[in-house]
Amino acid sequence: MSLDSSNPGATADDYQAAIAQGFMPIRDVARITGVNAVTLRAWERRYGLIVPHRTPKGHRLYSDEHVTHIQAILTWLNRGVSVSQVKGLLRSNQPAFAEASSQWEAKRQQLQEAICNLNERRLDDCFNSELALYPPSTLCEQLLLPLLEELELRWRNQFGAQAERVFFYSWLRSKLGARLYHNNRQHNGAPLLLINVSDLPMAPGLWLTAWLASNAGIAVEVFDWPLPPPELALAVEHIQPRAVLLYSSQALNSTHLQRLLGGYDCPCLLVGQVVQIHADELQVIAQQNAELSLASDPLAALHSLTDLNLLHS
Repeated sequence: MSLDSSNPGATADDYQAAIAQGFMPIRDVARITGVNAVTLRAWERRYGLIVPHRTPKGHRLYSDEHVTHIQAILTWLNRGVSVSQVKGLLRSNQPAFAEASSQWEAKRQQLQEAICNLNERRLDDCFNSELALYPPSTLCEQLLLPLLEELELRWRNQFGAQAERVFFYSWLRSKLGARLYHNNRQHNGAPLLLINVSDLPMAPGLWLTAWLASNAGIAVEVFDWPLPPPELALAVEHIQPRAVLLYSSQALNSTHLQRLLGGYDCPCLLVGQVVQIHADELQVIAQQNAELSLASDPLAALHSLTDLNLLHS
């Protein structure tokens, strides 16, 4: 079917006919691929990576071939390739991993310099420029998780480390928390309930997990503070979540851990370094509790939620 916007006789009926024939609006493509509409438009405008059909009124419509093309782009991005390189790689099918690695290192260096200088505006500008071009999962894997590892090394026994840590964690929680709030207004259905069960506030892994899940199309409620098991059960009773995610980046008392992991009428996912710290004990608990899943980092948590079919209403 032709969607030529030069056709003066084209009407809204043409749009509906195109949808009936399998074309998709941008919101559906964003839901299917996990790439938000802003990023899809940026790929089209700045790099010509995706060129959708247009209706006479300028609405973008995508085919199954477009979705396949977007998934190919994501494959390259998840290998660490910069978005500016993808078009050439898709044409030639030749890797450029050394250059890609160098580009991501440069991006992380920019963010780290802003953090070291406690420069919120510079940090925000650097992150926003990447956020417009990359889906959250790619930014998490290639930019933010490696950045956090680099920062932890930097912050060992260095004067000013605590100021940098509080500055960055506060910024990250505010930045991602605002996005969760906006996304939650768009999502219906039961939320995920994500609770920090350690005594370390503003844990970046907690907020990255929440951000990734929120971007996948569901509401996420975050409690950035531990609750005693009876009150946690009360929160679950009131909120009626589709799943409970418990996050900790530190060791937990074994008795307390077992109390936290039981008694829910929904799936439970334990996330964070606690999974590695208590690996042997948790494997035994998981074998006895079919509703329990384990994930050592935010990306693994996203994969687990996908495998459990919890990411779509």
